[in-house]
Amino acid sequence: MAISTYLATLKWGTTATAVAKVIDIKDFPDLMGEPNMLETTTLSDAAQTFIPGIKSMDSMAFTYNYTKADFEAVKADEGKPLFYELAFSDGSAFVWQGSHTATLPGKGVDEVIEAGISIAPSTSVEPKS
Repeated sequence: MAISTYLATLKWGTTATAVAKVIDIKDFPDLMGEPNMLETTTLSDAAQTFIPGIKSMDSMAFTYNYTKADFEAVKADEGKPLFYELAFSDGSAFVWQGSHTATLPGKGVDEVIEAGISIAPSTSVEPKS
């Protein structure tokens, strides 16, 4: 059975057992990067051939509705080595380590002010066991 994004929660803390929800998120990024493709083509091949290389990970950008309190909470933990968890309503979760930066994107007329948290992962993202 499929699940929705309803109740998806980003948590973080100084240890894996101390993670807690700090903000309510509006979206989440791709969690597991695709591997780089390493070309193995020879002059005998009629088409290019590849093998998978190292998984490629970009910064992980999450969006939340700006409030002064939430922004200050994100800023307070900025740059610290932390444990992160993205949990879903069915009880499953994904965990990784990294550090984050607070972001505040530009906005225009008649828009909700949003803020962001950009996480630089230092480990791979794994299903929580």
